[in-house]
Amino acid sequence: MKHKTRMTRRDALKVGAAAVGTAALPLPTQGASGDAPWIDAHSHIWPAETDRFPLAAGLTAKDLRPPSFTDEELMAVARPEGVGRVVLIQHSGYHLFDNSYLIDAVRRHPTRFRFVGMVDDRKPGAGAAMKQLFTQGATGFRITPFIRKDHLEQWLDSPGMHDMWKTGAETRQAMCCLVDPRQLPGIDEMCQRYPDTPVVIDHFARIGADGQIRDKDLQLLLRLARHRQASVKLSAFYALGQKKPPHLELVPMIKRLLEAFGPQRLMWASDAPYQLQGVNSYRASISLIRDRLDFVSVADRRWLLCQTAEKAFFFA
Repeated sequence: MKHKTRMTRRDALKVGAAAVGTAALPLPTQGASGDAPWIDAHSHIWPAETDRFPLAAGLTAKDLRPPSFTDEELMAVARPEGVGRVVLIQHSGYHLFDNSYLIDAVRRHPTRFRFVGMVDDRKPGAGAAMKQLFTQGATGFRITPFIRKDHLEQWLDSPGMHDMWKTGAETRQAMCCLVDPRQLPGIDEMCQRYPDTPVVIDHFARIGADGQIRDKDLQLLLRLARHRQASVKLSAFYALGQKKPPHLELVPMIKRLLEAFGPQRLMWASDAPYQLQGVNSYRASISLIRDRLDFVSVADRRWLLCQTAEKAFFFA
């Protein structure tokens, strides 16, 4: 029986670079230290400039809330809290499948940023598009049923979606799932079908978005822990539970996820700029993980705040 050889990042970069005629990105320094050692595993950015970076059909600059949140504005709030690197997330609501602003941010700061892009799985060549974007800094791809206006329940069944999951197993580009608890069984099935594909669940699968953290929902998320490539973002605190600092009502859920997944498959993220509204703040978000989990060791806290995201998105 022949064993399949898994493609390394370096191999994938060579393939992608050959396809588009570009050189691979410089790798960030792993285990970054100093005054900004942490990684924010999930933030959106967008510019006020809509000519160079056009919005999705039907949108204008008046639809942007806030009017801009550039990478410079992001780092102005992130760096004072010790965050030196960020995983940028394609904003499907504003730019849909146009990843150009995130590509530009990585081009300007190739060791500071990686990004989670989007490709249209309903069009041919989704996997090839993933490999091409890899050379430009895309180490993950957002997948979500919420951009579908039809066939919502079959969102994981397109040929392009299966091509994406197959490609992710080769390149290590993660399937980053923005889902509700009811979509988790479908993700579970895909994890079984593609056991080598990295999978990241965004925002606790939005458990607690209605203010109630239900055990039946949490059980669906905990069930994914048996898949060795599955991980979870501890993020979007402003949108869950009581939706205000200090977010302590989320601690029991975090503790159960730690017991199931371990710190090496959990990563903190802000979901800025949406964490920066009303009584919520960037500091309140990172503080929950950095300062308030008294049951987490120093070593495990470093996984939550840096090393898991580094392994998932800034890998060598």
